[in-house]
Amino acid sequence: MAMEAAEIEKLIKEGIPDAEVMINDLKGDGDHYAAHVISAEFAGKSRVQQHQMVYKALQGRMGNELHALALQTNAPE
Repeated sequence: MAMEAAEIEKLIKEGIPDAEVMINDLKGDGDHYAAHVISAEFAGKSRVQQHQMVYKALQGRMGNELHALALQTNAPE
């Protein structure tokens, strides 16, 4: 079962309220996405910690409804 880009964005924004989220469907199949997430909550955190925050926001859907997510995270400049 594939996920819509809007659902991914919604979940991330619910879990990280100040997040700026950009989602791209890489293959047009609703299964392979790239996400760029910018949040002040990422400041001072390692890349691994930032990614863990995004995965937590996805509420266990990574690897289930969401097959692949290329993730880029940053704190605002």
